[in-house]
Amino acid sequence: MYRPLVGTLATAVLGAAALVTAAAPAGAAPVGAAAHHKPKPPRTQAVDFAGTVALDDCSGSIVKMPTSQLNDPALVMTNGHCLESGMPTAGQVIVDQPSSRSFTVLDKSAGDLGSIQATKVVYATMTDTDVTLYETGSTYAQIEQKYGIKPLELSTDHPAKGAGISVVSGYWKKTYTCSIDGFAPTLKEGDWTWKDSVRYTRECNVIGGTSGSPVIDNSTGKVTAINNTINENGERCTVNNPCEVDENGNVTVHNGIGYAEETYGIPKCFGTGNKLDLNAAGCTLPKPSGLRH
Repeated sequence: MYRPLVGTLATAVLGAAALVTAAAPAGAAPVGAAAHHKPKPPRTQAVDFAGTVALDDCSGSIVKMPTSQLNDPALVMTNGHCLESGMPTAGQVIVDQPSSRSFTVLDKSAGDLGSIQATKVVYATMTDTDVTLYETGSTYAQIEQKYGIKPLELSTDHPAKGAGISVVSGYWKKTYTCSIDGFAPTLKEGDWTWKDSVRYTRECNVIGGTSGSPVIDNSTGKVTAINNTINENGERCTVNNPCEVDENGNVTVHNGIGYAEETYGIPKCFGTGNKLDLNAAGCTLPKPSGLRH
């Protein structure tokens, strides 16, 4: 988890992503009739910056639920710790808070297209997960008409170990590509605790400003998680140094390894018109104190 960026981060040198193409091995057998019966490898969706946004200190994305309609108010997703009013405390859940935050909309090549503006914070927390969802003053149809951009869809499937993923940072205009190494039953960082967190393989060495980036499943093109932290220097359970805790209470530290929080459960908490309903069947997002079934 990264606090708001400091000036020194602006000097970071960002390497361009390399495209690696695998060549056929020498002496490979020609494709014959038998090849038609071999299982096809999973298709990989082209992942670009369309649907992502840049915040003043974080990354984010325009997202839709599977049930969202074109004329629904568009939602923007980023981390709970990116909330403009400050990081929620452990156990705190914020709903329906006015906001006029602005988001820079990017095209597929990370060019700036213009901006959209929030009308309110629909939901924000750093308890169990690390997410903020904003409602904007634009519908999906208006954004597509003005900028030619469609939203990213939240997957309703639990992410899979070994899946190829892309962490797409609108702030840095940089994509990190790696795989899901596994899951942390409990991830602790400072005062905060997150559940069933995604652990990256080492290639996704995310930095400050990538907070809130959508984590896209390369095989489906859908958002499977939201990037939120990395263990910077091997410390145990401190801010910017998350630790994993298993079901038996054993603590493990993975120096230099990044994490994301799963998003597959979020669609169950939204109904018609992209309206939040924390009492909806199957919704497991933490509720504000006093809200009961």
